Amino acid sequence: MLAFLMDHHIRAEITEGLRQRGINVLTAFDDGSFRLDDNSLLARATTLDRILVSQDKDLLVIAARWQQVGHDFAGIEFAGHQNVEISSTIEYLELVARVLEPGDVRNRVEFIPAGR
Repeated sequence: MLAFLMDHHIRAEITEGLRQRGINVLTAFDDGSFRLDDNSLLARATTLDRILVSQDKDLLVIAARWQQVGHDFAGIEFAGHQNVEISSTIEYLELVARVLEPGDVRNRVEFIPAGR
């Protein structure tokens, strides 16, 4: 099962909902990594073998750069929409965590679908 590192932009209700469903979630606040710059945060998630969940558009640029130069990262689940729908995001991330393997998302950016 995949594990997540939640960027500090991600709503606490999403993190709590995933934890209630038995998904392994660590927040940037729990880890102390909320102070890191985006490059270091993505590197930290990779070191921890966790998929980074974020809404930070700067990470899209960083991921593209890392992909171009072959710099390895664990993967990113990106919520690009402003108003994230909590329940559908929880359901989607739970599905991702339970169905995909680390190699399925390694060096990739997956976009969390907008709510219903």
